[in-house]
Amino acid sequence: MLCAAGCSGSGSAPRVAVPKPPKDQVEVCEALHRQLPAKVGGQERNDPSPASDLTAAWGSGDASIVLRCGIPRPAEMSDPRSEAVDADGVSWLVQQSPTSGQTFTTTYRTAYVQVSMGAKFAQDGTPIAQFAAAVKKTDPATV
Repeated sequence: MLCAAGCSGSGSAPRVAVPKPPKDQVEVCEALHRQLPAKVGGQERNDPSPASDLTAAWGSGDASIVLRCGIPRPAEMSDPRSEAVDADGVSWLVQQSPTSGQTFTTTYRTAYVQVSMGAKFAQDGTPIAQFAAAVKKTDPATV
């Protein structure tokens, strides 16, 4: 999970590092931000601090879901052994953590969108599909 500090079960907004993408990706991320759902994985929106159109969050603590748009391309995308999944027409690189859940990163898009899910979702990637419509609408596949 990408909570830099302040992730807790108290319902407080997590602190998340804001990406610094190039201008063309910022525009994609801002459009995506406007299309994001109010609820994901049964969790209410609870945007992180500092406020940014490049980040969003739902829930808190081990039930948190954190989105960062415009991250650098993950090195794991060059590894042919990396795991990927398709969720409603959006391809995602999957990275597992035995202690903090899963991280998903879009592939074949202008901007890399990373979604980290807390330990509650360690074996449940289904919430990722709730981002598909917004991703497809704002950042069409490049392949």
